[in-house]
Amino acid sequence: MKKDVINLNQLPLNNIGTIKDINCDGNIKRRLLDMGLVKGTYIVPVLISPSKDPRAFQVRGSIIAIRKEDAQNIEIDINKTSSFT
Repeated sequence: MKKDVINLNQLPLNNIGTIKDINCDGNIKRRLLDMGLVKGTYIVPVLISPSKDPRAFQVRGSIIAIRKEDAQNIEIDINKTSSFT
């Protein structure tokens, strides 16, 4: 099973990723952690807005929207063989 590290904004729709790290500081990091985006959590992009920003992600049974500028700071381990159905 091959894994690669990418940024969350690069994760294709309906593919499962695992949060590896959040590389931002202050209020944004605290807000992301409060929404359940912690190391080891599965995350799945499920929708892209018509303007391409923000994107909606399924995290811990909830759907949350994350802006591209914030998603770029979240590192994801992606399993090349898995997808969300």
